[in-house]
Amino acid sequence: MKKTLLSITATAVIASSYGMTVEAATHKVQKGDSLWSVAQKYNTSVSSLKSLNKLNNNIIFPNQVLKIDGSTTQSKEEKSTKTKESKESAKSASTYTVKAGDSLSKIAAQHNISLSELMNWNNLSTTLIYPGDVFVVSKPSSNSNSESNSSTTNSVESSNSDKKQESTSSSKASIYKVVSGDYLGKIASKFGVSVKDLKSWNALSSDLIYVGQKLKVSGGSSEATKKEAPDTKVESETVDYNVTKLIDEAKSFIGTGYVWGGSSPSGFDCSGFIHYLYNKAGKSIARYSTDGYYNRSYYVNKPQLGDLVFFEGTYRSGISHIGIYVGNNSFISAESSGVKVTSLDNPYWKQHFDGFKRFY
Repeated sequence: MKKTLLSITATAVIASSYGMTVEAATHKVQKGDSLWSVAQKYNTSVSSLKSLNKLNNNIIFPNQVLKIDGSTTQSKEEKSTKTKESKESAKSASTYTVKAGDSLSKIAAQHNISLSELMNWNNLSTTLIYPGDVFVVSKPSSNSNSESNSSTTNSVESSNSDKKQESTSSSKASIYKVVSGDYLGKIASKFGVSVKDLKSWNALSSDLIYVGQKLKVSGGSSEATKKEAPDTKVESETVDYNVTKLIDEAKSFIGTGYVWGGSSPSGFDCSGFIHYLYNKAGKSIARYSTDGYYNRSYYVNKPQLGDLVFFEGTYRSGISHIGIYVGNNSFISAESSGVKVTSLDNPYWKQHFDGFKRFY
């Protein structure tokens, strides 16, 4: 009798373990998934996923079942627990609980903060989030000394800014690194200078600035300022199209009328505009809907010129509008009133903003 009971118990344990392994070894693709996001979720690589599933490219589709290497998976619970533990140390800070359909970019926009602030406050190294995660969405309180210094040291970098800055006796740093949402007027106001001065100190011929660009924010001639020349290059990954041509072509169509389903200079809708421009810039892409382009791109933390900008819930639920990031916290798209450049600070678009993405 004892042998029979032990045998049944052992069988149950083995069956339970087998079930957990099977569950961890596959993933059913959901709307909005990409190979990159799936790889992040299971702590594996895109190349490993492609090899396991015999994929020739990065395109996946909803309801597709992907094989996952069970030995590399990391549970949501482990990640969520780690994230929540970091929140407990932040006192007197407002929090937000992630809901289905949320993205870090969307949460940052809803609370009028930058994506980098949201990630820094919550010790995040990835944009991958899950429903139920709790994030700090206002500046955590600290002692009065660090509070007074953080406003200028948070985003300002010296030439050795790869390391986290410490509070110093310096009242104002001379170099500022542009973050998402910045524009010259905002930076000038932050440092108590004029836009004219910023343009003069940085030899700017227009108001166009880029995420990652380093700007002089004081006119002093100290050694630190002399050594720290402004970085006018865009810090971006290599892309397989001509960004300059993409932006120039896009702006040449400002004022062109809206045509439902249109994808030619005689008239565009938002997805047709994307199809026409990227092909013109050297990237061969098929004509998809906004959902199609959404599923063939991945989220980026720092938008660069030419990246995609997605919006949801405009004229229908889900991802419903798409544009191209043109710098200065603005995007260009084929709106119902025609092709135009619009600020992401616009209340309507800010309300419907989903995030920045880049084609595979």
